[in-house]
Amino acid sequence: MIRLPYAALCLAPLVIAGAMQAALAQPMQLPGAQPFNAPGTQQAAPPSSAPAAPRPPSMPPIKVAGEDAILGRVLRHNGGAGEAVFEKSGAGYGLKLTADGFQSGNLVEPCAVSFGETPVPVTALGRPAGVPRYRLEASVCPIVFDVLDGAVLVVEPTQPCVVEAAACRIDPRGLWGPDARTLAARAKEIEAARGAAERAVREGYRVLTARADAVEQRAIAREQAGFSAERELVCRSYQREGQYGFCGARLTEARAASIRARLGLANEPAKPAPRPARPRPAPPAGGSGPLPLTPQ
Repeated sequence: MIRLPYAALCLAPLVIAGAMQAALAQPMQLPGAQPFNAPGTQQAAPPSSAPAAPRPPSMPPIKVAGEDAILGRVLRHNGGAGEAVFEKSGAGYGLKLTADGFQSGNLVEPCAVSFGETPVPVTALGRPAGVPRYRLEASVCPIVFDVLDGAVLVVEPTQPCVVEAAACRIDPRGLWGPDARTLAARAKEIEAARGAAERAVREGYRVLTARADAVEQRAIAREQAGFSAERELVCRSYQREGQYGFCGARLTEARAASIRARLGLANEPAKPAPRPARPRPAPPAGGSGPLPLTPQ
């Protein structure tokens, strides 16, 4: 029988008590649990992908109509008065135009001015505002207009013209489009077109703002607010505008095209890329094609 010294017997309970306290100080860890971190230590964060960079603002494409959209169509000033027909000639394009107005000496007496039985030549001025622009070569009233989808927007002259030979004062400014009485059948089409153009304009102004400095941003904000007032001013004379909004849709499309041109973006939507052809299955071993059928 081994006899322990008296001092060892006295120290044994203290050692056991210390071990129990150390064990109780550590929390119980279940199988599969994360290891315990002592106070003051940091646990390494789990590896994760870097946060995605915010996507830069972009402007959706918008279809810009060409000359074919008005070729041979009868367009009326504000959907009612006058008549304009854009025609193709051997040397380019021409415009047959009859503009309604009022007598220069009596502004309540209506009159009309015909620019001739044959189309008056027009000169292409490029696309300074993102859409085709032309100038009517008529000395009595030089007219500059933009080609829109089924309409033309006359941007010059800045003042009405007085045709002395006819003693008639005409004001061709504004939108020349289809007869307003024909718009009922196109109401849903016009609404969808305006909605798409509105979204394009909003996104376009966001892109312009993102690229500008503080001074330019304030100018862009004023321009954006001014466009709504300008559109209202031009379109309030278009017949049945409150019902169908044809003028507003076309002017909004024109503004979207203008913004895209300022951003250096193409206006026509890109064509979808062709799908790659599926690879043909390999022929069976021992032959280059299908096996012939065995006659019954």
